[in-house]
Amino acid sequence: MELHLSYSIPVAFILDMVLGDPCRLPHPVRWMGKAIMRMEPVFRRLPFPLVISGTLLTGFMVPAVWMLTFLLVHASGMVHPAIRFIVETLCIYYCISPSSLRSATMDVRNAFASGGLTEAREAVSRIVGRETGNLTEQGVIRASVETAAENLVDGVISPLLYAAIGGAPLAMTYRMINTLDSMVGYKNDTYILFGKASARLDDVANFIPARLCVPVIALAVSLLAGIRAGKRSFQTAIREGAHHASPNSGYPEAAFAGALAVRLNGPAVYHGQTVRKPYIGVSFGDITLNDIPRACDIMICAAFLWTALLTVTIAIGCL
Repeated sequence: MELHLSYSIPVAFILDMVLGDPCRLPHPVRWMGKAIMRMEPVFRRLPFPLVISGTLLTGFMVPAVWMLTFLLVHASGMVHPAIRFIVETLCIYYCISPSSLRSATMDVRNAFASGGLTEAREAVSRIVGRETGNLTEQGVIRASVETAAENLVDGVISPLLYAAIGGAPLAMTYRMINTLDSMVGYKNDTYILFGKASARLDDVANFIPARLCVPVIALAVSLLAGIRAGKRSFQTAIREGAHHASPNSGYPEAAFAGALAVRLNGPAVYHGQTVRKPYIGVSFGDITLNDIPRACDIMICAAFLWTALLTVTIAIGCL
């Protein structure tokens, strides 16, 4: 850990909360997506089984991002330490997304008010991978809250943890892993083999962060809703976190289910096929529209606490 990261990480978080996702500016994560789209057909044409070609794609893209970011940070440091600080902070800022996640999740709630269930289905379709055309009101609300829970890990906990360990290069590397998973890590006929390595690497990268998020969420819930709710959040995550098709997503979802005392997860349709996922928070009641802003509050509070914890840890470790 380097001392300057104790400044870069909180500044990056503040930038995201103030500016949100800079949609009109050059964005490294969008560049990653375009690079994957261009390189996928190149690797698919290789004379190997698809699982090997997909592994080679992952093995090429992930180290390439680390190397490019490392060279950028190193070169900026050679110009001036202040330039390096700015570059590294901006890179970390581009890797996190609590503000845009809150906005996208709240868009679902606002869509119910302005256009009813049809508009809400359209809004939630922009943030989930499942089919939304036939979702009930409960299904739409569950999907939005589950997304807030899962993306707390993908969009805050994991990238900031890797930033604390290895600075902007490692944070950007994580973002490439996550982007690969979101683009080629599907379990359908097109990607079940080609995207296998990307999906497995994403599972590995999120394994520890997904579990570290549980006490952070519980603490956030304790501050927002009281110690009893925080304890319920923690206990639900420990008891039911493994009840999910994903090795990682169940932990933040279960923590949110316990925090809100609602039932999450359950069967969903992906690419025309129904996936029989077990419910999480089985002893709780149905979710309501008011749980969306409550989930957003928990997500933002947990993101703030995680940023503060990492900042203090780095500062102490560098003493």
